[in-house]
Parts: sequence; structure tokens; C-alpha cells
Amino acid sequence: MNREQLIKEIFDKKSFLCVGLDIDLNKIPKHLLDEDDPIFVFNKAIIDATAPYCVSYKPNLAFYECYGIKGMIAFEKTIHYLKEHYPHHFIIADAKRGDIGNTSRMYAKTFFEEYDLDALTVAPYMGEDSVKPFLEYEGKWVILLALTSNKGSQDFQLFTSDNGQRLFERVLSKSQEWGNTDNLMYVVGATQGAMFRDIRNIAPDHFLLVPGVGAQGGSLQEVCKYGMTADCGLLVNSSRGIIYAGQHEDFAEKAADSAKELQQQMAIELSRLQ
Repeated sequence: MNREQLIKEIFDKKSFLCVGLDIDLNKIPKHLLDEDDPIFVFNKAIIDATAPYCVSYKPNLAFYECYGIKGMIAFEKTIHYLKEHYPHHFIIADAKRGDIGNTSRMYAKTFFEEYDLDALTVAPYMGEDSVKPFLEYEGKWVILLALTSNKGSQDFQLFTSDNGQRLFERVLSKSQEWGNTDNLMYVVGATQGAMFRDIRNIAPDHFLLVPGVGAQGGSLQEVCKYGMTADCGLLVNSSRGIIYAGQHEDFAEKAADSAKELQQQMAIELSRLQ
């Protein structure tokens, strides 16, 4: 999915919601544990219920890899289901890969050739040669970690050099030499609030993937106030706040209600651009 197609989906659906598929077998409704593949059954129900209200899905690889081959089979089945039944949804692999060039090239092959996903989260710490292999795929996106929502983000990302530039600002400015607004997004946590203004000073037109709305306490309205662009420029992710909204037979219906509530808030924010 290219930039123009993503923007069209956002404005057509009046939503920039990304649903995170972070599946924990300890948190899904207990009756699903009797299924042969409870992860996929849960994902399928969540996807069918929330698809009208979102433009993107983001499975987090850690929540599949931890279950070994069964988890990865469930991941692959989930991807195939999305691509077959919801081909207009933007699919992000939240895998946070990044290594020396040859290794990154294999990671890129995995997610962009084998699974044929739209985007992959990538860690920038090892620099240009660890990121460039992902950017060689036309029509695919790198979503680079910039300023995350976790408490530990302050340990490194806010470190200030002698010239006054913070590390996340260096990541933003330097990485734009490698990619552009058509293949490079950034992860910026919703809990960063007014820091979005600093992000936009350096990356005014890039899309931002924004986790942390909902269970982590980030404010959608604050994210939009400081981070939204004329093209929206945002994919706001909610995981636990949607997929675990219900714990009983009606879990999918509860997830749909939570997704719809966020979508309605997003429609209001998008209407301000008109």
C-alpha cells in the first residue's frame, strides 16, 4: 500500500486506527482455549469485528514467537486471513528488527517477501547499513523507532549532545537521508504529548505510528493537536484497550464497541482538516 492509498483509506473510513494483535493466552476468553488454534480463532473474531473501524492491523511478533511453531503458524494464518478478506487494510509486523546489513537483508526478505507485509518496525541503533536493506523494497515501509512511550525511553532517546540535539532528533534528521515520506514512518509514543511538536519540526510530513493510546494512558486529542498533518499523518495504535475489552462470549462485540468509540473520536479530529 503506497502513501496515497493509505491516505485515501483514512479519509474514506474516517479512521486512522491501527489495532494491535498482541495475543496473550492468559488474557483471551477462557472458552477459546479449547480450540485447536486459539490464537487464530481469537484473531479472526477480533479482525471481523473491528475491520469496519480501523485501517491497519499490527501483530506483535513477540506474542507469537513465544509459543514456538504453533504461535508462528497462528501468525501466518492471521496474515493470510487479512490479505484474503481485508486486502485494503495496512498490515504492520511489529518486530523491531535491525542488525548488520546481511542479517537485516534476511529480515527484510522474511517480512516483505515471505509474508508480503506492508510495513515493519525497525530499530535504528546500528545505523544506516542496518536500515537500508529494508528500504530497498518498493511499496514497503520502514517504521523506525524514534521516541517511544515506555518509561525507559528517557535513558537514551532524550540524551542531549553538546550541540543541543537530542538522540531521537538525530535519528529523525539522519534517517531522512536514507528514506522519504513514501517509505519511512516513525514510532512516537502517545504518552510523549507536546513532544510531537518537536517531532513535527524535523519530520513535518512523515507518517507517525503512535502506540500508547488507551491502556497506556496516551491522549488521542493531544496526539492530534500536536502531531496531525493536512494528510492526517498518523496511525494510532490501540492493542489491549480493544482486543481485551471483553472476557466472555461477547468479546468480539466488546472489541468492536471499543474500536468504534475510538473511530468516532478520530472522525471528529479528521473533520477539523476539512
